[in-house]
Amino acid sequence: MSDEPLRILDLAGGDGGDAMRLAARGHHVTIVDYAPAMLAAATERAAAGGLTELITCMQADVAALPADLANGQFDVVLCHNLLQYVDDVPGILATGLAPLKDGGLFSVMAINQHSAALNITVRQMDPAAALAALDPDQARTEMFNSALTLHTAEEIIPVLHGLGCQDVQHYGIRSFCDYITDDARKYHPAFYADLEQLELATTARPPYMDTARLFQLTARKRDS
Repeated sequence: MSDEPLRILDLAGGDGGDAMRLAARGHHVTIVDYAPAMLAAATERAAAGGLTELITCMQADVAALPADLANGQFDVVLCHNLLQYVDDVPGILATGLAPLKDGGLFSVMAINQHSAALNITVRQMDPAAALAALDPDQARTEMFNSALTLHTAEEIIPVLHGLGCQDVQHYGIRSFCDYITDDARKYHPAFYADLEQLELATTARPPYMDTARLFQLTARKRDS
């Protein structure tokens, strides 16, 4: 990502987990979320980090963005951890592309359906449940106690191409982290540093990106 300040739109950005890191690098980030509590938390985090001037919070439905956002003014749009909660995936991706400038960067991240059985086997030690999870694309989230629809990168890539995206790239996120059951050890600085290096080395390396807990797709918006 450019070292020059960028205008970034974070769709369903919640409490600002991605936005704070980007704002700390000098970028201007607009967080859109439907939940007031999440936006309040993001506002509080921005204030605590001295990032208030670089973070804008807006309550809105990401499927129907206000006209002043959907006018091609952003350099980057993030659509992270949103697809699993929506029914109309092509529609939400088209909505996310609208605010981008021509040539702007679109980043999509979602739970990888291919990781479901592996995650259940390793974390829950339940091979029968893992077998049952091989084909269905449905799951549940404990955090929000809601149903999830899981997707794969190979499912979403043609959708992005159909929407006119160029230079689509596939990455794996948390290829190893989620399958390490000693969660406490992940907080040890030296172990974390080694794990981070391993993750970075395999983020675009088959087959690890295919079984990573999350997939990330980046693409460029085609010039009009």
